[in-house]
Amino acid sequence: MIWNKSWWVTEFDPVVLKGQYSARLLNAGFNVLDSMEYYFKPCGYTVIFLLAESHLAIHTFPEENKTYIELSSCVKEKFDNFVNKTNA
Repeated sequence: MIWNKSWWVTEFDPVVLKGQYSARLLNAGFNVLDSMEYYFKPCGYTVIFLLAESHLAIHTFPEENKTYIELSSCVKEKFDNFVNKTNA
C-alpha cells in the first residue's frame, strides 16, 4: 500500500524549502537516504528526497509564485506524522 499527498505552497525559495522539508521529514520519522536537486535556467528548482519509505518531491514555479510538493510513503504512521505536523 502507498499513501500519497500533493499540495501547493506559496514559498518558492530553494534554500527555505529544502531546509524546512528536510527537517519535517526527519521530525516525522522518515529515513532520508539521499537527495538530488537541480536549478533550472532562468528560474525554477527541483529537489527530490529519496526515502527508505519512498520519496518527497518539490518543484518550484517562481514565475507563478508557488511550489508543488508531493509525498509518497509506504509507511502510514510516518506519512500521517508528516501530514499532521506540517498541516500540509
